[in-house]
Amino acid sequence: KTFETIDPRTGEAIARIAEGDKEDIDNAVKAARHAFDHGPWPRFSGAQRRRIMLKFADIIEEHLEELAVLEALDAGKLHSWAKAVDVPAVAENVRYFAGAADKIHGEVLKMSRELQAYTLREPIGVVGHIVPWNFPTFIFFMKVSPTLAAGCTMVVKPAEQTPLTALYCAHLAKLAGIPDGVLNVVPGFGPTAGAAIASHMDIDKVSFTGSTDVGRLVIQAASTSNLKPVSLEFGGKSPLLIFDDADVNTTADTALLGNLFNKGEICVASSRVYCQIKWPSRWSKAAI
Repeated sequence: KTFETIDPRTGEAIARIAEGDKEDIDNAVKAARHAFDHGPWPRFSGAQRRRIMLKFADIIEEHLEELAVLEALDAGKLHSWAKAVDVPAVAENVRYFAGAADKIHGEVLKMSRELQAYTLREPIGVVGHIVPWNFPTFIFFMKVSPTLAAGCTMVVKPAEQTPLTALYCAHLAKLAGIPDGVLNVVPGFGPTAGAAIASHMDIDKVSFTGSTDVGRLVIQAASTSNLKPVSLEFGGKSPLLIFDDADVNTTADTALLGNLFNKGEICVASSRVYCQIKWPSRWSKAAI
């Protein structure tokens, strides 16, 4: 069974993608569980994971053009922006968390003369990630990079509107030497593949970025299955504050950029403006 991924600029089909369902999620979770319980990734030292992740970042940069084209086609972005900003940013994201891989440590606290307490940080296990469509590559790596650094394995469901870069990045991860079963990408739809991730008894944590309504379903499914911890990121109505000493034209340009950046498809868009200024009508004219 397949589905089409569409170029939002033209409405034309780019490709047909294999549609993952509950059975596919089950198979991906089994692969991730085996890789976590028996594979090398959680047992590598932080320095070993760091080296592989740095190689992964280098490979991403080597394939910058391909990723930029896929991002532009699938998400309707400017190719120039994807090539200059989005893809370089994800390479740096991988490098940042690679640098953290060998710096994960606990603390020893002296509670009294006779007693010491210590914390030990360990990988949580198999993580399920559900990625949105507005920043398909960047948010993919915002979830994947720290998961890799921690020594976890994962199942990732990209948004059905934008699956191409996630699939390609899984291919690049293999080229970098990330072991089989560590990064599993399953394209599909929320009510099937996404729901299967949220409710899966063998996933130890789930991370979701998307709408508040779907987030409620995710946390309900997580709590009624194995009570797995959940990380949720939703949209917002972010305020822009303008004070009396601001320049009219500069603030007007800033407000428009903040609201319309990435076609307005961004959770931190400045969709509310609060003016302290003494000349609101003048500012409104500048903004319009």
